[in-house]
Amino acid sequence: MATPKTSAQPKSSARAIWKGAISFGLVHVPVSLHSATDEQEIDFDWLDKRTMDPVGYKRVNKRTGKEIDKENIVKGVKLETDEYVVLSDDEIKAAYPKRTQTIAIETFVKATDVSFVYTERPYYLAPDGRADRVYALLREALAKAGVIGIARFVLHNKEHLAAVIPAGPAIMLGTLRWAQEIRSPDALDLPKPGAAANSLKPAELKMAQQLIDQMTSAWQPQAYKDDFTNAVRALVAKKAKAGDKATVEPFEEAPDLGSSNVVDLSELLRQSLGGKAARAAAPARKAAGASATKKPAAKGAKSVGRARKAA
Repeated sequence: MATPKTSAQPKSSARAIWKGAISFGLVHVPVSLHSATDEQEIDFDWLDKRTMDPVGYKRVNKRTGKEIDKENIVKGVKLETDEYVVLSDDEIKAAYPKRTQTIAIETFVKATDVSFVYTERPYYLAPDGRADRVYALLREALAKAGVIGIARFVLHNKEHLAAVIPAGPAIMLGTLRWAQEIRSPDALDLPKPGAAANSLKPAELKMAQQLIDQMTSAWQPQAYKDDFTNAVRALVAKKAKAGDKATVEPFEEAPDLGSSNVVDLSELLRQSLGGKAARAAAPARKAAGASATKKPAAKGAKSVGRARKAA
């Protein structure tokens, strides 16, 4: 049976997206920019539902409706007079050679001062040419000072705000959103700040804090994986096996999204705290039971195996 294509283990790209230099003060560090991410999403193709033929894109002249070749396409900016000014990438680079080839650090700040709201996309910066020594100097100085650089640079004809960050053996660049790109929450119907304004009981706050404390742990990014992509792949495989007209049974129960879920907040918090404690105690009870009744446990495991085979 055919299975959906999966992606290989992500690696940093050896192909440079951009080349230039990091500048701070009078110091220049020649670098190349490389992608630090690999999207692991499932590729959904567009299909004509009548024939299941793939649906593609065409470059079409909007006035004539005729398809045109890529080499005949240029980029232009429309004026108020409905005329266009055509600008090529080379013309922009020639007009602004410094801005298009420099990651200009303007200041250094504590990493904790930059809210996650502003973070956008990470890249690796690699030393270019014979820049190893000055690259290492910037990396080690940043790490020792405990700060990150806030810089401007131009990528694909768009200026970005960016953070220059020491990350182990590498220097990374993370693009940041401009402050004016972050929308205000004023248009949202949000509850007023403060416990009293929302009639929250001290006991409810205490239990919520206890639950948060129980669920608090050290940040381990390797512990988190995209399980939903695998779940969708399992659904694709099951539907392929069942056939187009078959109804696929759900893999999980649908959540209760009704307002009744928050009627008794105190009781939900108590159940959550109890459930958390019960889940923590379960492995200990299981281990104790296994050591006390070793032979019956083995017999039970064997009967489970037979049941699975029979099923």
